[in-house]
Amino acid sequence: MGVVDLGVESARLPSGVTVDLAVIRHPGASAIVALDRDGNVVMLSQWRHAIGTWLSEIPAGCRNGGEDALACARRELGEEAGLAAARWDHLGAIVTIPSFCDERIDLYLARDLSEGFGSLDHDEVIRVSRIRMDEAFAMIDRGEIVDAKTIVALYRARDFLARQDA
Repeated sequence: MGVVDLGVESARLPSGVTVDLAVIRHPGASAIVALDRDGNVVMLSQWRHAIGTWLSEIPAGCRNGGEDALACARRELGEEAGLAAARWDHLGAIVTIPSFCDERIDLYLARDLSEGFGSLDHDEVIRVSRIRMDEAFAMIDRGEIVDAKTIVALYRARDFLARQDA
């Protein structure tokens, strides 16, 4: 499989009806809320051709071959943000558009950051910044962060950290 596999599949539904459905098969992905010692979130401003604009997102990317979710997260944090993390917490997973795609994105909180390696893919145009966590939520409220994986991951990270402090 390349990045995705698009096809039409014959499916027998629980109702007994058989239908042909367009389905995108996806290898899965990981997304990372990288939090520095000062409580700032690493954010990317990434050009997204499909919607013709820059998006504010957390680092994320597709799994390669049989790569597991954490290995993918570690690799993507390095490639996209030039960072490594010593502490990783799994925040759960989301499915993005289950009506026609099986993509599952594992969400992580990465802490104890250090400089890592940065090597963008040839098709990535990214600017890296760090913003306060409360500013990230203000950006969501203002409609400046609209990327679903980023929104869910930020909320999951905030809830996870609140439980740790309790």
